[in-house]
Amino acid sequence: MPLVYNIIMNIYKVLEEAISSDSIVIKERLTQQCFEYCSQNEFIDSSSFFPKEFEKPSYVTKCKIVKPRALKARKDFDTKEGLATLVHAVLHIEYSAIDLALDAVYRFPNMSQKYKIDWLEVALDEIRHFKMLEELLNELGYHYGDFPVHSGLFNSAKDTQDTLLERMAIIPRYYEANGLDVTPHILKKLDNKRELPFVKKLIDILHIIYDEEIVHVQKGDYWFKFLCGDSKNVTITYFKILEKYKLLDRHRPHVNVEGRLKAGFSCLELKKLANVNCF
Repeated sequence: MPLVYNIIMNIYKVLEEAISSDSIVIKERLTQQCFEYCSQNEFIDSSSFFPKEFEKPSYVTKCKIVKPRALKARKDFDTKEGLATLVHAVLHIEYSAIDLALDAVYRFPNMSQKYKIDWLEVALDEIRHFKMLEELLNELGYHYGDFPVHSGLFNSAKDTQDTLLERMAIIPRYYEANGLDVTPHILKKLDNKRELPFVKKLIDILHIIYDEEIVHVQKGDYWFKFLCGDSKNVTITYFKILEKYKLLDRHRPHVNVEGRLKAGFSCLELKKLANVNCF
């Protein structure tokens, strides 16, 4: 039964606590409170609110953070440990995505009720994804933090903390969209091992995540285009931002044309991104 709020709630204080917490239980409870409050209140006063800068990601208490190149390649999925490294890697992305979605609400308070609800919904989805993956990781005999991680998404969030247009371009429209490219490739690699119960469970989870990540990228696409205003500016602006962050020259061996089109990308963008045709 939804809570009914008869008093003003400082959602920014609640969001700050949710982002800072390393407990998924606390994150879920506080995110649900913010979602219900925003659903019931079209106007939320933010006149005296100034977002803080988070110096470290909330998972720093759980995980050893290393450079991306220091992470071992994930190839052997026949053993529990090999599969666990893959599950842990996806789990870490989902954890990071929770804080990024919450931060999108926390850091840009002047956006509309629809915007707030969109990203709180995303955060709740990411929490659910995390819990499914964490259960599987525990069944394999491991816990979140048993393997090193990198802080790339957190760093990108810091880099874009002053400009919502760049945040929408870089996080949902670049990094999350890259996930739409990678997930089908992972599923293909896992498919010949689906007779293994743990692998079958991971495949099922990844299918759920993939379908819902398309919706998340769609939301990022919507707000990016909303902020661009004139539709003629979308592609030009997007590639200027990618160029600014030195993301244009990265190799793209697997481009999911169908998934990216569903998420809002144009054929022109896919041509410029990866030299693929979809006209």
